[in-house]
Amino acid sequence: MEEAPFYRDTWVEVDLDAIYNNVTHIKEFIPSNVEIFAVVKANAYGHDYVPVAKTALEAGATRLAVAFLDEALVLRRAGITVPILVLGPSPPRDVNVAAENDVALTVFQKEWVDEAIKLWDGSSVMKFHINFDSGMGRIGIRERKELKAFLKSLEGAPFLELEGVYTHFATADEVETSYFDKQYNTFLEQLSWLKEFGVDPKFVHTANSAATLRFQGITFNAVRIGIAMYGLSPSVEIRPFLPFELEPALSLHTKVAHIKQVIKGDGISYNVTYRTKTEEWIATVAIGYADGWLRRLQGFEVLINGKRVPIVGRVTMDQFMIHLPCEVPLGTKVTLIGRQGDEYISATEVAEYSGTINYEIIATISFRVPRIFIRNGKVVEIINYLNNI
Repeated sequence: MEEAPFYRDTWVEVDLDAIYNNVTHIKEFIPSNVEIFAVVKANAYGHDYVPVAKTALEAGATRLAVAFLDEALVLRRAGITVPILVLGPSPPRDVNVAAENDVALTVFQKEWVDEAIKLWDGSSVMKFHINFDSGMGRIGIRERKELKAFLKSLEGAPFLELEGVYTHFATADEVETSYFDKQYNTFLEQLSWLKEFGVDPKFVHTANSAATLRFQGITFNAVRIGIAMYGLSPSVEIRPFLPFELEPALSLHTKVAHIKQVIKGDGISYNVTYRTKTEEWIATVAIGYADGWLRRLQGFEVLINGKRVPIVGRVTMDQFMIHLPCEVPLGTKVTLIGRQGDEYISATEVAEYSGTINYEIIATISFRVPRIFIRNGKVVEIINYLNNI
C-alpha cells in the first residue's frame, strides 16, 4: 500500500477492476436492448459513490440509482451527467432542486403532486418514475383507483414528465418462487392499468440483482444492479444458481497496534467475557464498532500471516483484541474481509456469523475508514472522509 493521507492503520481497499468486470459480465448476460441502472446508494454499498459510479458507467451501465436526492447531488457535483433516479420517497419540496439538477424522483402519491404544484418555481421539467407496490409492502401504488387519482392529479402538473415505472421484488433472492411469481403477475396487472389509461412509459424495470441473474424473461427494458455489482451474491441460497462467478470488490484491513504476552486467567476487554486459558499472546488492532465492525463479532476470526485467529473479548468502539499463536511484529497486517494466502474471509461469512446479510456488513463500514481504490494492481485514488469535515 502506498503512503496515504490518513493517520490510522485501518483501511478499505476497493478493487475497481472487480466492479468493472461484474458490470461487464452482467451487461453481456442480459438482452442487448436492456439498460443498466447501477445502484450506488448508501455510499455505493460502502465502496464510495463516485469511483464506483464512474467505473460502472465505463463498464456499460447507462444510468445510476440512489436512495435520496442528497446522494444524487454528490454525483452531480462530481461532474457525472448521466440520468439518475432516486428510488426512495422524496418530500415535495425537492421538486425544484431535482429538476434543476436533472434528477428523476420516484413519485406515487396524489398528495405529493398537489403539493409540488404549489411549490414549483416554473423553471424546469422534472422527470419521475412511478413505483408500484406489487407485494414489497413498502412504498408505491397498490390499487387501480389509486393510480387513476394519481394520473388525474398530473393533469395540473405539466412540469412533471413520466419517464418510467417499476416495482421491487421481496423474494427474488429465495429459491422458492411462489411469492415472486405472485408479485410479478400483480405487476403485470398494474401495467395493464397504465395501458388502460393510455400511459406508455419509456422505461419499465423490475429486476434487482437477484431477479436479473435468475429470471432473464422479466427484465423488461432496464435492470437495477446493486449487490451483484459489488461482487456479492444476493443471498447464500441462490449462489449456486448464479450464471457466473462474481468478483468481490471490497476488502477490509488493519494492523497490529499492540501485542503482549499475558498469564493464564487474565481478563480481556469490557465485562471480562474472555479470560486467557493459558499463557497467551494477545494483540490489539485499531478498529471497532464505530467503524462498522459489529460488537457481536466477538469470537469471529480474522487473518494474520495467512492464518485464522479468533477475536477475544468484546469488540469496543475503536479497538478489539485477537489471540495469536505466537508473537508477531507491530504493524503486521490483519485482514478482516479479504484474502491472505490460501485463506479468505468474505463479507457473507462475516454476515452469517453476525446473523445478518452481506449488504449490511459492507454498507455500514463507516466514514472513519479511508477507502483506497485499486485499478490494474495500482492505487489510483485514496479518499479519507475526515479530511473533508
